[in-house]
Amino acid sequence: MLDCLFCGIASGQIPAEIIQEDSRTIAFRDINPQAPAHVLVIPKEHYVDLAAVAEAGGGLLEEMGRLAHRAAVAEGIDRSGYRAVFNSGPDSGQEVPHVHAHVLGGRRLSWPPG
Repeated sequence: MLDCLFCGIASGQIPAEIIQEDSRTIAFRDINPQAPAHVLVIPKEHYVDLAAVAEAGGGLLEEMGRLAHRAAVAEGIDRSGYRAVFNSGPDSGQEVPHVHAHVLGGRRLSWPPG
């Protein structure tokens, strides 16, 4: 998608601090972190929200989960704990219409978030 920020990051046209990457997914630092460790995990192909990537099947959602854990390991938060969150749709706070998981950690996280 030509005007999608995350598609630009996935294609290498927009710079980002890449943490982990595989053939279909990529993890990079959030530019507005909400925790000491805040990484976004996206599919390289454009899917607008969680429903779209889940409907696509083919193991992509599981691949995003694996990469989220690999990113947590790379950030050193896998043992202390981390949160993986999908916001789906405008009322959820999804700011970029390209499905992404937030991987947050590095401190005790409150619940509910906010």
